Amino acid sequence: MKQKLTRIRLRPPVFIFLHDLLMISLAWLGAFWLRFNLEPLSHSAWRSSLELLPWILSIQGLTFGYYGLHRGVWCYASFHDLLKIAQTIATGTAAITMVLFFNESLDALPRSIPVLYGLLALTLLGAPRFLFRLLYAHRPNTAPEKKRALIVGAGSAAETLIRELSNDRKAEYHPVVLVDDDPRKKGRQIRGIQVAGGCHKIPKLVTKHDIDCILIAIPSATNEQMRRIVQYCEESGVPFLTLPSFHETFPCSQSIRNLRQVSIDDLLGRAPNELDWLSIHAHLQGKAVIVTGGGGSIGSELCRQLAALPVSRLVILDNCEFNLYKIETQLKEEFPHLEIVPKLGSITDEAAVDHLFKTYRPEVVFHAAAYKHVPLLEDQIRETILNNVIGTHIVAQTALRHQVEEFVLISSDKAVNPCNVMGATKRAAEMLCQSYNTLDATRFIIVRFGNVLNSAGSVVPLFHEQIQAGGPVTVTHPEVSRYFMTIPEACQLIMQAAAIGEGGEVFVLDMGDPIKICYLAEQMIRLYGKRPGIDIEIRYTGLRPGEKLTEELFHKHEYLLETPYPKLMLARSPVCDPKIIEKFLSQLWKTCQNYDETQALILLQALVPEYRHHLEQAAAAERHPQSSEPIYHEESK
Repeated sequence: MKQKLTRIRLRPPVFIFLHDLLMISLAWLGAFWLRFNLEPLSHSAWRSSLELLPWILSIQGLTFGYYGLHRGVWCYASFHDLLKIAQTIATGTAAITMVLFFNESLDALPRSIPVLYGLLALTLLGAPRFLFRLLYAHRPNTAPEKKRALIVGAGSAAETLIRELSNDRKAEYHPVVLVDDDPRKKGRQIRGIQVAGGCHKIPKLVTKHDIDCILIAIPSATNEQMRRIVQYCEESGVPFLTLPSFHETFPCSQSIRNLRQVSIDDLLGRAPNELDWLSIHAHLQGKAVIVTGGGGSIGSELCRQLAALPVSRLVILDNCEFNLYKIETQLKEEFPHLEIVPKLGSITDEAAVDHLFKTYRPEVVFHAAAYKHVPLLEDQIRETILNNVIGTHIVAQTALRHQVEEFVLISSDKAVNPCNVMGATKRAAEMLCQSYNTLDATRFIIVRFGNVLNSAGSVVPLFHEQIQAGGPVTVTHPEVSRYFMTIPEACQLIMQAAAIGEGGEVFVLDMGDPIKICYLAEQMIRLYGKRPGIDIEIRYTGLRPGEKLTEELFHKHEYLLETPYPKLMLARSPVCDPKIIEKFLSQLWKTCQNYDETQALILLQALVPEYRHHLEQAAAAERHPQSSEPIYHEESK
């Protein structure tokens, strides 16, 4: 039987075409037989039917060719195919009736013949196709034994998944049972698979039905729901996969090819942002944009999202050749019609930055270039100040000089009450951008947020490597916690802040609740199918230089204002005097030129009074003559 079915399935369309013509002949003759009450046809009726048969075959054959009925694959026959058959027969019957009417053949023909013909043709063309599909679906299975799967969810995504698993002979999984937390669905069936209860039953059902794998088919699940589902999956002790969320795959369909491992983003990320895309589009429509640090984690994702908008030109500046090459290749492949200008260079190279602005005349600048690795930068004081403070100063001054419309600084929660060099330099960058907003027409906007999952400096890639190596996973302190969001979410909110910013604001992204790093480590270990503390050791190593137990999002002198967007908050704060800022920057530049890190640190502490690196240096900073000058004045722009 299997060989016979395979042979039929592989026959060329001409055989299907001939089969359909044969069915049409039977339908036409059968219509006469039914019309005369299943009695033997009279000589005149038999002659009339045979004389008209060539017309019927010719007309109906043309409709077959037009609608491509012979090109369908019978083993995948569906309701869509039945509609196409009905459409083909209806068109053919109408054409046949018209031809017979104009040939005056219809006068001698019973009026019921065309109707009976249409019904018989629909049956004779549709029945073999669906019978073949039925036989194909129940053919002997010689493929490797499939894994028994429990499916979480009983919605449209689960129905699509079950249908594809049932139709695909090579599919790895065989659906056995469903679970869903909706009590109204308990006992219902989807394609013969019963909903056995809520998600809390997963461990028991895995044992009862000898389940090999769990497939999570709830693309609309919130992260809290995903954490709960994953907890039950982990208790069951079998592997589990998930379909991506709707915002990841839209407009792609949810199907078996999308199944993937549950990632830490599924558990710690948040629901998609409700952005005002119309305002973002209108704000960036036809504008030339520069992204500094465009090859980094945040910068590259920002470039991808900007490229999808109606910008006229995207200039990408980065000092890493490989990162620049990667993002250029990706963007040119995905957006071939956009002018993409990759430029290798440093933001501390004033001549190169000025030449870039003079050549490409940007209207919007997203300044993402910065050194960010806290422990490493504690002993790299000069380089951190040179890049994060002086580099920002150079790009900002160049933007002012070339009358750029908008400058967006991408800052960090580590700029709030900093206890490390990186945070202090980011706070200094915030202060200088706020002060420059009072000088000219360029709008300076600051966007501050915490850690992003899977960024180059995040602990997530490190934990992945440590778990794959068998451990231990190193966490600095049991109580250390951080704010987390996904890279795409951060970039979307950066663009939204740029669209609504008027200048001088500090936009703070709503990071949700802080997550303990030890909890993050435990979740990642479990996602690998391991047990924290048993299969993979979690080792506490102590806080590193410059590391806080917890991060903050606001300074004590800042007050919050609401924005129309729930995940975007506005922090108003006093603004620095531009003259004092310029004086500090001039002296910082000299200390960097002289490689005097001690004096550079003292100046940084004086510029950012809330920053303390070491007690003796803090005392020196307090004795510095400039520390007595007022740092802030009220915003004047």
